[in-house]
Amino acid sequence: MNSPSPQRADPPDGPGSSPVPYGLRVAAAVSWRLLVVAVALTVLGFVATRLASVVVPVAVALLLAGLFSPAVTWLAARKVPRALATAIVLIVGIALAGGVVTFVVITVTVGMPALIDQITVSLTDLHTWLRTGPPHLSQGQLDQLLGNLTAMLGRNKSVIASGALTTAVTVGELLAEALLTVFCLIFFLAQGNTIWAFLIRGVPARLRERVDAAGRSGFTTLAHYIRGTAAVAFADAAGIGLGLVILGVPLAAPLSTLVFLGAFVPVIGSVIAGGIAVLVALVANGVWTAVIVLAVVVGVMQVESHVLQPLLLGRAVRLHPLAVVLALAIGLVTAGIVGALLAVPLLAVFNSGVRSLTTRPENRSPAGAAPPAEPEDRAPDPGDR
Repeated sequence: MNSPSPQRADPPDGPGSSPVPYGLRVAAAVSWRLLVVAVALTVLGFVATRLASVVVPVAVALLLAGLFSPAVTWLAARKVPRALATAIVLIVGIALAGGVVTFVVITVTVGMPALIDQITVSLTDLHTWLRTGPPHLSQGQLDQLLGNLTAMLGRNKSVIASGALTTAVTVGELLAEALLTVFCLIFFLAQGNTIWAFLIRGVPARLRERVDAAGRSGFTTLAHYIRGTAAVAFADAAGIGLGLVILGVPLAAPLSTLVFLGAFVPVIGSVIAGGIAVLVALVANGVWTAVIVLAVVVGVMQVESHVLQPLLLGRAVRLHPLAVVLALAIGLVTAGIVGALLAVPLLAVFNSGVRSLTTRPENRSPAGAAPPAEPEDRAPDPGDR
């Protein structure tokens, strides 16, 4: 007598394996993974916020390393010791930065009295316009308006004083962070390959090569980004500054420097700096000069958007404009100006690293690969034994 054959059970993922619908299980699996990622990002953001005085200088040092590394490599290729090459590049860079700051300070000191005189004339013209122009304000109404403004300033004396004290404290903190940035930059330029080789030793041996390629690809993208942005910023400052000089707008050099620095914040930095230049032209030179300055700013921004950025940044960064705007908004909301400055470079590095990790080695473009480390800088690899 044959025994009845046992009934076959449904496979674990078959239709009868769970009373929960398959679509709901997939949604739950995706949701808890997204929740874990969100918690990890929240913790990372909290730690970065608490250690902002350390994280920000290190990030700025990485940006500057991407800017200065070609000069150090060029000197090292000509038999200059890398430590000496780093010292030469840093000394030249600090001297150039100090010269620019000195020039800007002298220009502001010389041009400020003329600007104050022009503002006084403009305020007198405004006072006359308020009385004889369309507003037709009486002297009593003007005195009341001035009195309200004076009272508002008086009520906010403590806020202004505390703001000045906070500014003094902030200057001290900025000085300390600047010293930390220079210290980190020295080692990034002199021993960057050694530091990176030490860091990736914590990665499992089977993944080390791919992580190494992704990290080098990310730094290459960062270097291209910061160099291209510096070139675009210089072009913006030169174009707008030349227009300000031709039109006789005071403080043209400081305004050009402001445009240069603002260009490192994508989308909004140059616009805000150009708006300040238009405002100074309006106060100092009148409406028509301000209109011409506005036209110059718009023209330079158009050249930047349609010529310079696609030429200098498009192939290296490869970020969608929507991604740039969203990263900029998130950085600005979470960390202010510093977040806006670092958001797009971080996104570019992340995008390049992910592309490298998800591309098969045989499909990688040799032209896009990062240059290998110098043999003497390679750390011993325990996994190769």
